[in-house]
Amino acid sequence: MLQNTEEQAALFSALADPTRLRLVKRLLRQHDQHALCVNALAELLGVSQSAVSQHLRVLKGMGLVRGERRGYHVHYFINQDALEELRELASATLSMQESDTGQSCSEYCPERRKRDVSTG
Repeated sequence: MLQNTEEQAALFSALADPTRLRLVKRLLRQHDQHALCVNALAELLGVSQSAVSQHLRVLKGMGLVRGERRGYHVHYFINQDALEELRELASATLSMQESDTGQSCSEYCPERRKRDVSTG
C-alpha cells in the first residue's frame, strides 16, 4: 500500500487524467472473460491505439490493470485486488482520523504570533 504523500499524489495524478479515468471505468464494466484489447478500447474511447497503450502502461505500472495474451492480442482487465487496495488508500487519504488534532493558526502564523505576544 502506498504510504507517503508523494506516492499517494502519484496515484491521484494517474487517475486525474480524463482518458485514463474513462479507460478505468470502461474496464470496470468488463469481466475477465470479456476483457478488451487495445484496438477495441481505442474504438470505444475514441482515441488512438498508441494513446490507449500509453495510458495502459501507466495503469499497469500502478498495478491497477492486468493484461493477458489471447491469440495475437493482449486483453486488459482491472486487477480487483489492486482496486480494493486503491479504494482503501483513497478512503484513508481523504478521511479525517479521530486521533488527528487540528493546529491553531497562532502556533504557525508569524503575524498571529506577533499580535498575540504584543497583546499578551
